Amino acid sequence: MTRVVYIPGDGIGPSIMQAARSIIDASGAEIEWVEASAGLGAFEATGNPLPEQTLELLRETRLAFKGPLTTPVGTGFRSVNVALRTEFDLYINLRPVHSFEGVRSRYSDIDMVIFRENTEGLYSGVERYADAEKTIAESVAIIRRPHAERIARAAYEYAVRHNRRKVTIVHKANILKFTSGMFLEVCREVGARYPQIETDDKIVDNMAMQMVMRPEQFDVIVTTNLFGDILSDLACGLVGGLGLAPGANIGDQVAIFEAVHGSAPDIAGKNLANPAAVLLGGTMLLRHIGDDARAQRIEDALADLIREGKYVTRDLNPDSGVGTTEMRDALVARLT
Repeated sequence: MTRVVYIPGDGIGPSIMQAARSIIDASGAEIEWVEASAGLGAFEATGNPLPEQTLELLRETRLAFKGPLTTPVGTGFRSVNVALRTEFDLYINLRPVHSFEGVRSRYSDIDMVIFRENTEGLYSGVERYADAEKTIAESVAIIRRPHAERIARAAYEYAVRHNRRKVTIVHKANILKFTSGMFLEVCREVGARYPQIETDDKIVDNMAMQMVMRPEQFDVIVTTNLFGDILSDLACGLVGGLGLAPGANIGDQVAIFEAVHGSAPDIAGKNLANPAAVLLGGTMLLRHIGDDARAQRIEDALADLIREGKYVTRDLNPDSGVGTTEMRDALVARLT
């Protein structure tokens, strides 16, 4: 039995997380859910959006399944998610993106995985005003050679384990010759240790264009924090949006699995939210702990449900009239 911290989240979080948890349990996965809180709900209850009890549970179990969080205004956090990444050095932001038959999108053959360095770059938080009048603002991009090496190694190791053919390094080394230049150099050095994996690189602006024109050419992508943030959402747009986009924040000690969309408070409590993204985050969790068989069963059932289009939420089929609970029940029925 694997103990996993379960954070329902805010807004639509509790409803989609309950749905995903029910589906994962129906698959027979041997998980003990350990409930904890974070975000707006935790702040209202304890005065802290990231309670120490939650951090202690994460240190103990090293695994979490998390709903979307609303960051309270004025608490000193840039965001609760950033605080978690910082606390546990979750340097891998892992975003798999693939097409689903039955979803209206421009492409039908996308299957790419984005490795975004999650702890530094232009998101290092080193900012200041350069003059007393606050007419000049500066941000510092920090790239550390060991950190570039570890995200590159993670991408190539993933490619080897999952029989992927190619890793694409995304950068802006033609202009940012020190920061992006070093990132490219280090990734190339790491790639040379994996001769069985093809390596290429793209300047980020060309990469954005190529992802729209010929996305099928990409397999595994590794890039810096800002570029990865932008390109991973672009990739989601190619397959139908964030409602189908899982993600994970992974370090050497702790791994947190989630949907990448927000808490959508405007539809909270209305039985409208699509649980697919967070459910796919749950299957990423299952694969992380070695339960590939149950993860595959869930993914196959979800793909069948989406292809058929009858028991999916209205963002996937406007004519379905189906809500979160009905989509959950349909998937549970297929797994039991």
